[in-house]
Amino acid sequence: MEDWSVQEDDRPYIRPARSFNPWLAVAAIGAIAWALALSFRTWFEPPPPPAPPTAAPTLEAPAPAPAAEPAIRHPLGEAAEAPASLPTIENSDSLMRDSVQRLIGGKAFADMVVPYQLVRRIVATVDNLPRRTAPTRTMPLNAVPGAFAAVTKGDESVIDRGNYARYTPYVNVVDAIEPHSLVEGYVRLYPLFQRAYEELGFPGKYFNDRLMEAIDDLLATPEIDAPLKVLRPRVLYEFADPDLETRSAGQKIMLRMGPENAARIKAKLWQLRREILAASGRK
Repeated sequence: MEDWSVQEDDRPYIRPARSFNPWLAVAAIGAIAWALALSFRTWFEPPPPPAPPTAAPTLEAPAPAPAAEPAIRHPLGEAAEAPASLPTIENSDSLMRDSVQRLIGGKAFADMVVPYQLVRRIVATVDNLPRRTAPTRTMPLNAVPGAFAAVTKGDESVIDRGNYARYTPYVNVVDAIEPHSLVEGYVRLYPLFQRAYEELGFPGKYFNDRLMEAIDDLLATPEIDAPLKVLRPRVLYEFADPDLETRSAGQKIMLRMGPENAARIKAKLWQLRREILAASGRK
């Protein structure tokens, strides 16, 4: 019930006796009786029964937290510790040159491979391929000879199919590599790659995991047999299709070499991927 308070100036004005009006008295008595009845009801009537208690809401058990991703997804157990026979990264070029020459041959090595800082160049290139750009100055291979060629018809330019032949010698070398031998050498020298990856700015990260990410990114390159449209807004050409232009550096290299060369590279990458999974104890 509300708490009412009557101020002095709220008191009713009482007329003198000579002006007494019986009807006003009856009305006043009736108002008082009504107020008393209301007060009686408010103070003396039993309160309404309390509302039945509502059932407490059922709380579902929280979903279990997803399992944390392992720190190393593709461990190479045999390469956990660097054998004493391995040189430091700074002194590894001689060993790397011999290893790569045995894989691809002396002439291909002399024509295509940058013969110094090979471990660091390989690691930097693998790390950059899934990114938007891959600086050529860090790559372990010499630039593809010749100039990029495009054909312009009206307002449109497309990659000249003759341009794909520039990449074919490199693709032939990759295609001739025996995957099992390559991965065997990689595992044996893995401590050097891991150390270079950490020095690159990734302490606590595992280089073999990054290599698998790069391979999977290259394998995801779209297969487009139609001539690819290009633009030249500045000095360099760009893909006219925004979806292609925003893809990774590795995928754009695959697109530039043409569908046949890209298919041959993908076939070799699948073989290498299986060998690396086998070396890490997975199938």
